[in-house]
Amino acid sequence: MKPIWRYLTTGDLILVVTLALLGLSGLAWVLALPAGARLVVSDGESIIYTAGLDTPGEMDVTGPLGITRLAVDERGVRVLGSPCPLKICMGMGPIRHSNELIACIPNRILVRIEGVSKDGPDYDLLSR
Repeated sequence: MKPIWRYLTTGDLILVVTLALLGLSGLAWVLALPAGARLVVSDGESIIYTAGLDTPGEMDVTGPLGITRLAVDERGVRVLGSPCPLKICMGMGPIRHSNELIACIPNRILVRIEGVSKDGPDYDLLSR
């Protein structure tokens, strides 16, 4: 069996290298983001809980389906348990940078990180 590289043209190789470099630069950019300062948990209508990210522990947040359990530690904030059927919020992993969020749509729980970066406030593309 011939290696796959023998079937690739020069254009294919340039495309693969370009995509790999773009992926690595995007990863480096995300990892270089400053850590957020504050955890905000809301139920879609009002803020339920606010705390600094330097306060480790676990908390229960009640939504329409039941209790969503959150954990705050040195890695960030993550969902430990939720009554939603697909558990997508649990699979999202920890968040710790400004403007990152975890959403449990069925249970109507939104967990986000707020904070100001060293360059000033973080705006998304639509608000500039």
